[in-house]
Amino acid sequence: MNISIIGSGYVGLVSGACFAELGNQVICADNDTKKIRDLKKGILPIYEPGLEELIIKNLKNQRLKFTSSIKDAVGASEIIFIAVGTPALKNGEADLTGIENVACSIAVNMNSYRLIVEKSTVPVETCAWIKKTITTYVKKNHKFDVVSNPEFLREGSAINDFTHPDRIVLGVETVRAKQIMTKLYRPLNRPILVTDIKSAELIKHASNAFLATKISFINAVARICDRVGADVKEVAEGMGLDNRIGRYFLHAGLGYGGSCFPKDLDAFITIAEKLGYDFEILKAVRNTNEDQKRFIIQKIKDALWIVKGKLITVLGLAFKPNTDDLRNAPSFDLIKALIQEGARIKVYDPEAMEKAKKILKGVIFCKDAYQAARGADCLIVATEWNEFKELDFVRLKKTLKRALVIDGRNIYDSQQLKKLGFTYIGVGQGNG
Repeated sequence: MNISIIGSGYVGLVSGACFAELGNQVICADNDTKKIRDLKKGILPIYEPGLEELIIKNLKNQRLKFTSSIKDAVGASEIIFIAVGTPALKNGEADLTGIENVACSIAVNMNSYRLIVEKSTVPVETCAWIKKTITTYVKKNHKFDVVSNPEFLREGSAINDFTHPDRIVLGVETVRAKQIMTKLYRPLNRPILVTDIKSAELIKHASNAFLATKISFINAVARICDRVGADVKEVAEGMGLDNRIGRYFLHAGLGYGGSCFPKDLDAFITIAEKLGYDFEILKAVRNTNEDQKRFIIQKIKDALWIVKGKLITVLGLAFKPNTDDLRNAPSFDLIKALIQEGARIKVYDPEAMEKAKKILKGVIFCKDAYQAARGADCLIVATEWNEFKELDFVRLKKTLKRALVIDGRNIYDSQQLKKLGFTYIGVGQGNG
């Protein structure tokens, strides 16, 4: 099938590469001309495992193309995905300027029937506005359909999430749109939920809000565990074995970050307010997540006594492993707070260093975890990279000034580290 994807960011690139891999002819468009020039050479603006190889492969077999011309993209494809950014405004609403601009461009460049698929995370009723916008600006009387097809891609495992999704959600209004979209996704052989457009739009926000709730809930439980001397990892295991609850997202730590959960939670709260409903549960989820960062910072201060003048190592900058995404990364809040207390900070991340150097000031960037740990009074794990799970702690102990580990992601065996002579402080493991 002939597909265009407007917006070559995270969602657009992953979707475009995967659709091409399924045998479709795909054009990815973006108004960032430098990004397009780089993509044509196989140079990616993001790190995602397996994505570079997939893009280069499909560039070579000519199933994937990149352009800065929306006109060319619209003219060449029957199916047009909108995958542009929807950043949060100060009031929590999603900025839909990009969506409106793309809808206008599609309208003026249509020359026959088009199926417009809204892929970006947007508030409910956005598709209705897309339809109204296209109807207003379309030349001649070309027919079209608008579909809501929310994405559920996790950074770090996005290709697998695209090819093996738990479900594919399609919000449609016509039989024609349903037939085209089910044909497009049929090769994946995965469950497809066909529903009305407004329900499809709500599914994405509701899903992310619920997952954020699970994270904040287990972090709140961790606070109780610390106070009574229980182990939150054991509590989470016991909860997760209940099929009604499940083990996923019950990992206590620094709290959630990234581009989705914080933004989508704020947007969902704002959507509810506009509809006259006070979503108090989600406000508590947001407050708990912010308070968790302060809780971890207090743990660090309690362990060091005096933070001023101390040399502190932070391992992990990206908000989660297997990505270089620094948006809303809890590590940044932690680092900034420690610098304000007068600490000197050394950092290392396997993939996010180059991006971090552009925006994180006043820290020492290191080539690996061992260099970062040299002479430090404390080692903090802020991102659960596999590389950090496999560190040689006998070697680390020799290079650290003080054998103190604050495990912000609960990735280590506390008893094993204590046997090696470390002072170990986790989250919700009864150590304050």
